Amino acid sequence: MCNTILFALLLAINFSFAQKKDVYVDKKGVMRWGDTRKEVMGFGVNYTVPFAHAYRSAKKLGVDHKQAIDNDVYHFSRLGFDLYRVHVWDTEISDSLGNLIENEHLDLYDYLLSKLGEYDINYVITPIAFWGNGWPEPDQPTPGFSHKYGKQDCLTNPDAIKAQENYLEQFVNHVNKYTGVAYKDDPRAIAFEVSNEPHHAGNPDQIKDYITRMVKAVKSTGTRKPVFYNVSHSIQFAETYFASNIYGGTFQWYPTGLTYGREVPGNLLPNVDRYYIPFDDVIRKSRGAKLVYEFDAADVGRSYIYPAMARSFREAGIQIATHFSYDPTFLSYANTEYNTHYMNLAYTPGKALSLMIAGKVFHEMPMYKSYGRYPNNTTFGNISISYENDLAEYVSEDTFIYTNSTNRTVDQNAIRHIAGTGSSALAGYEGSGAYFIDRIKEGIWRLEVMPDVLWTGNPFGRNSLNRKIADIQWSTHTMYFNPTDLGSFYRIEAVNEGNTWKTDAEEGYFQMQPGTYLLFRGEEHGIDPDDLFGNSPISSFYAPRSTLQETLLIHSPMKEAASGKFIPVEAQLLSPDPIQLVQLVLRRGWDTEIIDMEFTGQNTYHAIIPEELTEPGLINYSFRVMHQDWSTISFPGGVKGKPEAWDYNNPHSYSIKLVPSESPVYLFNAHTDSDKLIHQWNQGNRLVALPEPDRSEYYVNLPNLERSHNDYSIRSSFVNELKGRLATLGDKKELVIKGSSLNDKPCRIRVGIVLADGSTYGTDLILNPEKGEYTTPISGFQLLKTVTLPRPYPTFMDYYTHSEYEEKFNLSDAESLVISIGPGIPESEFSKAHGVAIEMVILR
Repeated sequence: MCNTILFALLLAINFSFAQKKDVYVDKKGVMRWGDTRKEVMGFGVNYTVPFAHAYRSAKKLGVDHKQAIDNDVYHFSRLGFDLYRVHVWDTEISDSLGNLIENEHLDLYDYLLSKLGEYDINYVITPIAFWGNGWPEPDQPTPGFSHKYGKQDCLTNPDAIKAQENYLEQFVNHVNKYTGVAYKDDPRAIAFEVSNEPHHAGNPDQIKDYITRMVKAVKSTGTRKPVFYNVSHSIQFAETYFASNIYGGTFQWYPTGLTYGREVPGNLLPNVDRYYIPFDDVIRKSRGAKLVYEFDAADVGRSYIYPAMARSFREAGIQIATHFSYDPTFLSYANTEYNTHYMNLAYTPGKALSLMIAGKVFHEMPMYKSYGRYPNNTTFGNISISYENDLAEYVSEDTFIYTNSTNRTVDQNAIRHIAGTGSSALAGYEGSGAYFIDRIKEGIWRLEVMPDVLWTGNPFGRNSLNRKIADIQWSTHTMYFNPTDLGSFYRIEAVNEGNTWKTDAEEGYFQMQPGTYLLFRGEEHGIDPDDLFGNSPISSFYAPRSTLQETLLIHSPMKEAASGKFIPVEAQLLSPDPIQLVQLVLRRGWDTEIIDMEFTGQNTYHAIIPEELTEPGLINYSFRVMHQDWSTISFPGGVKGKPEAWDYNNPHSYSIKLVPSESPVYLFNAHTDSDKLIHQWNQGNRLVALPEPDRSEYYVNLPNLERSHNDYSIRSSFVNELKGRLATLGDKKELVIKGSSLNDKPCRIRVGIVLADGSTYGTDLILNPEKGEYTTPISGFQLLKTVTLPRPYPTFMDYYTHSEYEEKFNLSDAESLVISIGPGIPESEFSKAHGVAIEMVILR
């Protein structure tokens, strides 16, 4: 029976293959479907389970590769992805002569492509990665030509080039055993991209010859598919690339840099306001098409940014794009594969829904259309984005998607599809997982709910398979959904395998736990759970099991706050046991105050420390968590017992320094803040200890400015540490820099304050070789160009943002400090050394 079903499925897939025609690139440089002549649109992800670290990790963890692929591809479909790409690790499936090796890696890649086809997901095939297969581990011994020659020799060595020709021909001719179709003929393969990120140097004629030979090797198979080449590296050869026989260029974008090691703070919408291609005229003249093979806002855990990136791609004429990289669910507890990236529906629900909305941008926004510059383009088409609320929203005639709780008003009677986290006017869920609500027919809806997730560590740090950075918990939460065709009282019945949950909604409210459900009126729904919903059965569901073993509380205390003002306190809490009560326990001397905290959903508890308890000094506090059995655990430390008890023994507590509003505000202290600076690499940057205890200077010493866009900038964020002081910054009159110049000569610097909207206000001043305090009045600050930090990849992206701001300088909106060397320095001085030593930057 199973073989009959599989055979029928293969016939259906092959039949659908026959209905499509190969993509072609028209005379205007636009990819079009061969059968409909419609513009090719597509959006999705990179995903690596068949290869390298993900493959090895599955083996180590005892995970079935194919089951992992099934689970994740199902989630791709829930997120609306219709495109896939990965650079194939040629080093694992070839020998040194370029012969294709039929092994488990290739088998899994075939299986993955076939599974994608079942969900109508197309792909771009990149046969050559050049990389070793180790990252983040050491490279493993592999038989391939890339391992023998390395990337640079692969681009120039005659024997390596012959091996690549041989490999490309065999690879493109390879018949996928799960579909029975060769890659060269697979209608779901939109295009071939020769290789991943070649870095060319040397003779343009030799480069052209190499590219031409690679394209000919692909085309020698008889494939009619367009062949693309990476053009976002070594862009000095742009004309050479397009003088060869390629059909278009492939691009990347990492607008927040890579490997910062922690969350990049602040408003990053200015960083993604436009995707600038300095050689776009070459592409258009050559009638080349454009696709993005990799992109991400790396080291960013928030959810607002991806639709803005998609908007900039479409404005630049990009047709299709794939995010890098979707984490296999089985690895997401540790995020070891690429620690600067983190993306998974179960573990990063808001970010995943943001990608879902970005996919809508690619399918709805016309190429080359502009919605203006930030901050005037946060609403475009059916989409709205908000940095302040960490929110992206999509509202069409029948679909509502939101990445965080929202107050958006929509037409309840028209909406048929909802995807969200948190709460909206149409649906509310107290858990932190994503949920999907779809109307099957009048009076019957399908509900799919993911479990809670809590980030318990730094996902962007040095990670390990032996260390969790996130936990999953299957909990029961209150949910609200009250569509007009169901009424206020209706039934909920689980349909996914192994789930027996049944309940009733009263006034639209009901208790819910992870799974897939039917919501219906009456006694029976009359729906067969095996009927198809999209490309999978109605009963489909996958989520990782609970990993939480103990109650965990995550809290980031303010470093400093203004006395005499109320102080909001927030903590995230997840427990395997039901919670009865969470309290904030304040201690000042022998006095103890206890404040009940309010659960606001999505693992979050909130309390306010009233003004009368915020006298100048140090306030110590802890959190008391009571379970329903009245067992008590306190944080920090997860110590059993009550903090106010006479025998409570926990030397740790949280603390906030409370100072009068008129006290100076220390925006930057080199001794404590230098490791969080954002800047380009420079050998002359270093922390230098001063003779006095707990004092240091941060040196920025440049041999010249010619390699730094005539502007070298460093940025320090203080928005999280000093949020308790921000409201009172408007009273400050001057900015003070404690430091000096280097190189025995004065140095002009530009100092600026970056506000929440991304605008920068500041002024220039000159530091001398003598250590001292250098003061400038805030009243003299003017609107400045904002440096794009972190610096993006590709490196040809704009150095300054192109946002269009009205002059509205409100110091209370300050988020970070930027210091630049270069602006105001005469061009005749660019070739000379410039440097400063900064100890502190103060507002007073």
